[in-house]
Amino acid sequence: MALVVALGAIMTVLDSTIVNVAVNRLGSEFGSSLSTIQWVVTGYTLALSMTIPITGWVVRRFGGRTMWIVSLALFIAGSVLCGAAWSAASLIAFRILQGIGGGLLMPVGQSMLAQAAGPQRMGRVMAVVSVPAMLAPVLGPVLGGVILDHLAWRWLFYINVPFCGLALLLAVWLLPREERNEAAGRLDALGLALLSPGLAALVYGLAQAGEPGGLTGPRAPAGLAAGVVLTTAFALRSLRRGDAALLDLRVLRHRAFATAVGALFFHSMAVFGVLILVPLYHQLIRHETVLGSGLLVAPLGVGAMITMPLAGRLTDRLGSRGVGIAGVVVALLGIVAYTRIDAATALPLLAGALFVVGLGHGLVVPSFMAAVYQGLPRTAIPAATTMSNILVRVATSIGVAVLAVVLQVLLRAGVPGTDGTLADAAARGRQAAGAVAHAFSGSFW
Repeated sequence: MALVVALGAIMTVLDSTIVNVAVNRLGSEFGSSLSTIQWVVTGYTLALSMTIPITGWVVRRFGGRTMWIVSLALFIAGSVLCGAAWSAASLIAFRILQGIGGGLLMPVGQSMLAQAAGPQRMGRVMAVVSVPAMLAPVLGPVLGGVILDHLAWRWLFYINVPFCGLALLLAVWLLPREERNEAAGRLDALGLALLSPGLAALVYGLAQAGEPGGLTGPRAPAGLAAGVVLTTAFALRSLRRGDAALLDLRVLRHRAFATAVGALFFHSMAVFGVLILVPLYHQLIRHETVLGSGLLVAPLGVGAMITMPLAGRLTDRLGSRGVGIAGVVVALLGIVAYTRIDAATALPLLAGALFVVGLGHGLVVPSFMAAVYQGLPRTAIPAATTMSNILVRVATSIGVAVLAVVLQVLLRAGVPGTDGTLADAAARGRQAAGAVAHAFSGSFW
C-alpha cells in the first residue's frame, strides 16, 4: 500500500517544481507577462491547498480507496488537458483541475496507511511516503530541464500519464475496499465557498499589482479587497462553529502551534520564491539551457536531503526551537549571497549558495513541523495537521506570486521600455544584462 501511494503521489509532488524551470518557455510560448504565467505554478498549488480541508469528510463518506482512485483519475485527466492547452488561460484552468485531483492523493493515502499500519509500523510507512517530498526539489527542475531540452513543453504534463496509469492499475488491484459511512455528517460547503475564492482573490490581487497601473488600477485593489472580506468572513464563521467548521481555527490559540506554523509560512514563501527566481536568472541573464538551469537549482534539494534526516534526531535531543532557528539563519546566509549577484557571478558560487539554502531548509521543516504538535491536546491534532498543511501550501502560492510581482516591477523600473513579458525580458537580458541582474538581486533582497 505504501508503495502504491508513493507511486501515485510522486508525480503530484514533482509537478509542484517541474514547471518552475519552464516559466520562461511558457511565457514566451504564449506571449504572457510574468505575473500572468506564474499562475501556472500558483493555480496548481492553490488548488492543492483547497482540497485538503475536505479530505476527512470525503474519506468517511465515500471510502479511502474510492477517493484515491477518483483523485488519481482526475489528476491524469488534468495532465492530459494541460498538455493539450492552447493558451495561457486554458493552461492555468487545466492546472487548477490537475491540482484538485492531486491535492487529495497524499492526505487520503496517508489516512489509509495510518489505519492499515497501526502505531508499530507507522514510522516505516511514513518514511516511504515522505520520499516524494524529499526528491521533488532535486528531480523536479532537472526532469523539467531534460524534457524541455529534448521534447515539446507539453511533455511536462504528458509524462504523468504512464506513471499515474500504472499507479491506478495497482490501486485497483491492491488497495483494500472500505465501507462507506452514509452518516459522515454534512460538508461545510459555505466555509469552502468562502475560503477557496478568498485565497484565490488575494493571490490574484497580488499578481495584478505587478501589471501596468499596479495598485492604482481597478483589478489589484478589487482582488485584495475581495480576498480580505471573504477570508475574514470565513475566519469569523469558523470561530463560531468550532468543530463543525471546515477548519477549526481555535487551534491557533495554542501559542506554540501558531508560532511554528507562522515560521513555516514565511519560510515557505521565501524558499519557493527563490525556486522561481533562480531558474529565471540563469535563463534570462546567463542564457543557460533549461536543463542547465534545472541542474543549478538541484543543489537546494541536495542540501535538504543531507540535513533533513539529521534534523529529526537533533530535534528530539535538543528541542525544535534551537534547530529551527539555526536552520533559518543558515538559509538566510545562502539567500543573502544571492542579493550580491550580477551578470557575471561565478556559477559555482551560485550553486554553493543554493546548497547552503538547502541545508537550512532541511533543518527548518522537520523541526518546526515537530513544534507544530508540541503541547497540543490529542483531540486538536487532526485540526492542526489540516491547518499546517493548508498554510504551508498557500504560502508557496503567495511566495511565487509576490516574488514574480517584485521582479516584474523592478524590471520595469530598471529597464526602460520593457513591456513586462518574459520574451522581452529575455531580449533585454542580452542588451542590458547588468540592469536585469540588478532587478534580480533586488528581488532576492
